[in-house]
Amino acid sequence: MDILNWIVSASGEGFFSATMRLAVPLLLAAIGAIYAERAGAINVGLEGMMLSSALSAALVASSTGSTTTGLLAGVVTGVGVAALLAIFTVLLPADPVVVGISLNLLAVGGTSFIFRVAVGQAGTTSTTPVIEASPIPGLDQIPILGPLLFDQSYLVYIALLGVVVTWLVLKYTGWGLLIRSAGEHPAAVDSLGLSVNRTRFLALLVSGGFAGLGGAFLSLVASNQFVENMTAGRGYIAMAILILGQRSPWGVLIASLIFGAGDAFQLRAQLDNTGIPFQFLLMIPYVLTIVTLAVFGRKLIDPAALGKHFRRGHR
Repeated sequence: MDILNWIVSASGEGFFSATMRLAVPLLLAAIGAIYAERAGAINVGLEGMMLSSALSAALVASSTGSTTTGLLAGVVTGVGVAALLAIFTVLLPADPVVVGISLNLLAVGGTSFIFRVAVGQAGTTSTTPVIEASPIPGLDQIPILGPLLFDQSYLVYIALLGVVVTWLVLKYTGWGLLIRSAGEHPAAVDSLGLSVNRTRFLALLVSGGFAGLGGAFLSLVASNQFVENMTAGRGYIAMAILILGQRSPWGVLIASLIFGAGDAFQLRAQLDNTGIPFQFLLMIPYVLTIVTLAVFGRKLIDPAALGKHFRRGHR
């Protein structure tokens, strides 16, 4: 099959719908990371937050039969893991990268253990209720934009709303100004009698809440089950999206769609006889991550105090 003809034929409504579904978990995690990094806190624990939340959302939804309860459980779990990260990196002078990676590794082992204990047999998946699509009548029939934006679950709409709200909060609210100031000029914030560490702590909790939504999306929308290590590096990809999007909500949205399209492309290619070895197709999202970090990593201007521990009264 000619690969160019296949690309044209593959870019149908199903492709665009899959692009959005695959982009949303990345978008939610990256939006949360914006709050943390703009406040000067590095959240390398996105992977662990998403994975832990995917498990808790699946288990609670399965036991209660309620996707809403499962979704709330996922958010609470994400916030809880973020609180651990904040305690060690904001209140204590621990290295945020080391702590974040440690939490990620703990989440991989911890979720596997809890899952096997809860299910009772290794490798057995747990079927959970699914949050179905909620198409918007009329708008879902628009070519390309319809399946991309208006024929999705309500979590997709929440994610898109989160982009708008994050932009408004950071640009036009006092708390947004405080977040940006804590990342750029923490000493100035401290001189006004405001707490830099409290701001960073809360920003990390917000980051964990968004990552929790992303993890719950994986088990309650993208599939109807929890699978061990189902995040498969999406937390790290979200950090690459943060860099590609220049820590801007709109930039992160565009970058998430690019990565979602790449993931949808490789899944579609595996189902069709393209002649491309599936091992190469599986590499696409991770190659995009490496290229993004290599090309855009050095061009990104970090907040002046990003990753720097702050002690009140010290300049």
